Amino acid sequence: MSVSRTTATPPTSSQRRRVAAASFVGTTIEWYDYFIYGSAAALVFAPQFFPTADPLTGTLAAFATFAVGFVARPIGGIVMGHFGDTVGRKSMLVISMMMMGLATVCIGLLPNYASIGIAAPILLVVLRFVQGLGVGGEWGGAVLMAVEYAPKKKRALYGAFPQMGLPAGIVAANLVFLLVSAAVAPEAFAAWGWRIPFLISAVLIVVGLILRLKIDESPAFVAAQETRTTTTSPLLEIVRTHRRSLVLACAASIAAPALGYLVLVYMLSYGVQVLEIPRNTMLWLIIGGSIVWISTIAGAAILADRIGRKPVFLAGAALVTVWAWPFFLLVDTARPELILLAFAVGTAGIAGMAGPQATLVAALFPTAVRYSGASLAYQVGSIFGGALAPLIATALYAAYGSSTPIAAYMAGLGSISFVALLFLDESGHDGLDDTSDITPVRSESAR
Repeated sequence: MSVSRTTATPPTSSQRRRVAAASFVGTTIEWYDYFIYGSAAALVFAPQFFPTADPLTGTLAAFATFAVGFVARPIGGIVMGHFGDTVGRKSMLVISMMMMGLATVCIGLLPNYASIGIAAPILLVVLRFVQGLGVGGEWGGAVLMAVEYAPKKKRALYGAFPQMGLPAGIVAANLVFLLVSAAVAPEAFAAWGWRIPFLISAVLIVVGLILRLKIDESPAFVAAQETRTTTTSPLLEIVRTHRRSLVLACAASIAAPALGYLVLVYMLSYGVQVLEIPRNTMLWLIIGGSIVWISTIAGAAILADRIGRKPVFLAGAALVTVWAWPFFLLVDTARPELILLAFAVGTAGIAGMAGPQATLVAALFPTAVRYSGASLAYQVGSIFGGALAPLIATALYAAYGSSTPIAAYMAGLGSISFVALLFLDESGHDGLDDTSDITPVRSESAR
């Protein structure tokens, strides 16, 4: 694969805005694709692909396939991280979006169990795995393009643009589900209407690809090429020289995705099946929580640029830890206004971690291994957090018939990230300092 030879010059404001927009829009589209699967898993996949006399068993099976995507994410992070550190960030972002879009459209076209039997859930798992590979490489690339272009005093804010893409993708996914379910009868939605949100992805992916193809390569990667400081074995280099930072960053990255998925994926199933709240009401409540999440991510990032990333992250982790019990006390009232309050405070705590998280993690690793290090830390944390959270929460409620064990589980996850960050030293090495003020200008092509 070829890359463009570039010369380092000061960046322009328009270049930075273009990269920020591409990071936000691109990650929104990828997370839309990823989360329409979560909504479908909570609402329709059990009868479509896992028919059983016991609805709980079908829901558990559907959430298990949701978790398969998380298993694939560190693999995608490792593979795309390797090439992102050796070939370039931009090409990996394009590839990850194409993988995600193709898998999502194929899910929308996939025959159900009644049509092709056991092949249906097997193919569903395979396509979910491909989705996981795509999003595994997406986060690291989008974050690095944003923070490596950012001015020094606004790195957390720029790094928050791809972070805001996650709740924005949830809003988009749930809005599409609401519109489709309102446009067709419930029987039609269960039979074929659920496929429409997946097929819409074909159009969205084209938009995302156009945006990403218009941006230039990361300035930090260009500088590393020019000074010949890239490495042929980034993963080996991380394990050998950055092991402590990697382990702590993995642990610190557990709580935010786990609690996000508990609030915005598991709560859909919990609200509809346990509390017997209408599906559309729960979808609107989740959209409301996601809007709070988007705005507070931006606020947390701005604050992190002023007072430091670590204090803001610790405050977010502390909030979600202590809010776990009030959260379920409010949700279990089944009153929409109190559920919205629970979601708003919960997502504000998650945002406190998510706002500075991207830049905090990226800054732990030097340019030559940053894509691999940041991707691996985030994705491994997501496995132990987000992958298992809906499944564990469903199993806990089935075993105890109470939300109290789930609240304890939420508080435990918040505590893990809080303690990990206490031991994480972000001041000893900020690998972004030497590259934030250069950007590429295209000239001749070279290998």
